[in-house]
Amino acid sequence: MKNLNDYDVDIVITWVDGNDPLWQSEYNRYKGESGDKTVSRFRDTNTLKYLFRGIEKFAPWVRKVFFVTCGQRPDWLNLNCDKLECVSHSDFMPERYLPTFSSHAIELNFHRIKGLSDRFIYFNDDFFLVNSTVKRDFFEEGLPKDNAVLTFYVPERLPMFFVPMANTYISNHNFDKKQVISQNRRKYFSLKNGKYILNNLSLASGNRFPGFKAFHIPSSFLKSAYNEIWEAEPEILESTSCHKFRVLTDVNQWAIQDWQRCKGDFIPRELSFGTFFNVTNDEDIKAINSYLLHSKYKCVCINDDGVDNFDAFKEELTKCFEELLPEKSLFEK
Repeated sequence: MKNLNDYDVDIVITWVDGNDPLWQSEYNRYKGESGDKTVSRFRDTNTLKYLFRGIEKFAPWVRKVFFVTCGQRPDWLNLNCDKLECVSHSDFMPERYLPTFSSHAIELNFHRIKGLSDRFIYFNDDFFLVNSTVKRDFFEEGLPKDNAVLTFYVPERLPMFFVPMANTYISNHNFDKKQVISQNRRKYFSLKNGKYILNNLSLASGNRFPGFKAFHIPSSFLKSAYNEIWEAEPEILESTSCHKFRVLTDVNQWAIQDWQRCKGDFIPRELSFGTFFNVTNDEDIKAINSYLLHSKYKCVCINDDGVDNFDAFKEELTKCFEELLPEKSLFEK
């Protein structure tokens, strides 16, 4: 009998070095176009090597890591590593989308990456593995691990909070909410959803999806979901892919997660798998230690939310990571 967990899983990482003079020159050519140019989108915390170290130590079962940039390569990166595939935007994105400074455009086109496995995990460069993982933390019986949690999105600031609404349009345009929940009751009302079962109980009625909660941790994807959503909504995805910067009418990779949730192509995951920590001030910087060195989670996102004391932020991150992951990985020279 075939082993249902006998399949390859890859990781995709996106990264940009906003201090690179060549990148800055290109950026300056297009910065007059509309869109989100928040500084924290492009500044580097110099912690990428620890993401790679964490993958080697805590996820040795991963087949390959696809490192996606505009062509940039950190000086320390071992380009001869067998598990590493360096991919430039121009290697997989149509020319009409380039150059791009929008993560939304890049994320929506991962399925075009040559050699990428049918099942892959997307890591932002501020996602870090901090405890041992197994393949079943991300995929089980070939399906992504995820949590389908219904929620209302009420915009509190620009620009990102309109994107989930655009994603929700795709869900409602292509799926019947009552049918989806009826066919996937055990997934929508799984005890693994913890306190969020109350969300689904209270929002289960009605004809339309209000939206899905976005968990800002590594996302598990099926390439087939990418192909399906591109076939169903080519104009919306094409429009987003053509934007040089993030704009309010964009969709993003969460639309593809929502697509998988609507199809029932997922298996509920324990909420204790990962967490998101927004760093905005000195008190948050002091708390980084507990998230990285004494974490009950397997994965942590340490998000730079425009922290003012950026040098102290980087220093604390490096100090903690050197304690957690002091040894070089095969991804380093």
